Amino acid sequence: MNNAPRCDNTLAWTALRGHYEAHGRDFDLREAFARDAGRFEAFGIEAPEVFADLSKNRWDLATFKLLLELARECRLEARRDAMLSGEAINTTEGRAVLHTALRAPKGQGPFSSDVHEVLDRMLAYVERVRDTSASGIRHVVNIGIGGSDLGPQMVVPALDAYCRRGLHFHFVSNVDGHDISPVLRELNPAETLFIIASKTFTTQETMANAHVAKAWFLANGGTDTRRHFVATTTNVKAAAEFGIDTTFGFWDWVGGRYSLWSAIGLPIALAVGADNFRALLAGAHAMDQHFAQAPLESNLPVVLGLLDVWYRNFHGFSSRSVAPYHQGLKRLPAYLQQLEMESNGKCVDLSGAPLPYGTSPVVWGEPGTNGQHAYFQMLHQGTDVIPVEFIAVKRPIHEHADLHAKLLANCLAQSQALMQGKTTDQALGDKAPTASRELDPGVVARHRSFPGNRPSTTLLLEHLTPRSLGALVALYEHRVFVSGALWGINSFDQWGVELGKALCNDLLPRFANGDTQGLDASTAGLLKRLVA
Repeated sequence: MNNAPRCDNTLAWTALRGHYEAHGRDFDLREAFARDAGRFEAFGIEAPEVFADLSKNRWDLATFKLLLELARECRLEARRDAMLSGEAINTTEGRAVLHTALRAPKGQGPFSSDVHEVLDRMLAYVERVRDTSASGIRHVVNIGIGGSDLGPQMVVPALDAYCRRGLHFHFVSNVDGHDISPVLRELNPAETLFIIASKTFTTQETMANAHVAKAWFLANGGTDTRRHFVATTTNVKAAAEFGIDTTFGFWDWVGGRYSLWSAIGLPIALAVGADNFRALLAGAHAMDQHFAQAPLESNLPVVLGLLDVWYRNFHGFSSRSVAPYHQGLKRLPAYLQQLEMESNGKCVDLSGAPLPYGTSPVVWGEPGTNGQHAYFQMLHQGTDVIPVEFIAVKRPIHEHADLHAKLLANCLAQSQALMQGKTTDQALGDKAPTASRELDPGVVARHRSFPGNRPSTTLLLEHLTPRSLGALVALYEHRVFVSGALWGINSFDQWGVELGKALCNDLLPRFANGDTQGLDASTAGLLKRLVA
């Protein structure tokens, strides 16, 4: 698909630039709602398990139509179809991108027999371990990093209501010993299963922690490494040399940040069980079908990706905050950081030419309402405009209905406040008990005014279930693909991860020998201080 035009080489791009200057730069959401009583209906999109309210964003139907033209000129549908059919769209590595095949029903996706052979074998193993009276396992420790950690670490707490009681899950990723030490301190080797998650079984941080775990296991009376260690890897030989017989593999067309659907999802399956893991896959597949079949104008991943391009390249917004109003989704912002920033944090196009425009925004956030008492001050009154993505779940899985009403009211209030703001005159009319009585009321009112017109999107789920979570994550995956395709970049390599690793391998022996030859002055100086 390298012959598809890059976004800035299209007629729609030029038209969007003119439209932004004439109508987008000074677009006011309050005026837009006053003019159009049907704006909520016009900018609401229903997708599998997810409803999106896009009405509080700085665009109108004219903007939307031009963005759709941009998608068509960039041959987005053909690029999507190429990915789904298994073409090697990861051109720099010569690989297909087929995480969607991992959640396709048997017989309905590429490599189906291979995928379902591993899935069925893994889930059979899962059910044996989950029978804790027979297996004796009470603790599961997942040792991985990046996609081998962030996906399972996000999903397991999100689906806590579906997790096996009596099984406790721990995640170790950082090569810093302060990560693994407090985990091991609480464990009994006879009751612990370690999952070593590394496709190649050579990942530096993962293997360092794996060796620490094995040494601890043996030093504390562990006697059967082959029963208490399992690997999700394609390097069966290296795993066997480590002392692991039970392995579950995956393929080079599964990128790390897209791998929770594969054997990397073993800790998820252990937590929620075979049926719920299949429901997670089914929810993602439903979103895959929506992405593949829905018209562009009602295709939620497409529309979100177009909005991202509009904000990044025309409004110049370089950041997006994700605020999930559900404690179970507390690790979702961290997961999305890798998904989007590792995928689209690129500065050259598919041909290697430098890009003249911005790509991935900075993605960050915390669960509401915690974020309201931390960084929301900047969202409301700071000098930068930062679009916010609210995620709300209509029905909780707990009995505290009054708490849930407060949570949802806060979610709606924040998006409302961001849009409406508060004028100085309105602030003058308010009572402010904590305001200084020595300051001029007009000065206080200016401090207590809000500019408003700050955009947000709200994604609404009926319930947080394995199926709805699968759909939500797949929605974000496809959205990232859409913006990357329009920018003309390869969203599926991550060469930016490699340079630091190579330099680390050079520096590590220097900590033993103190050699600073060939280093820049700063690195040499720091090394001397650290080894002294």
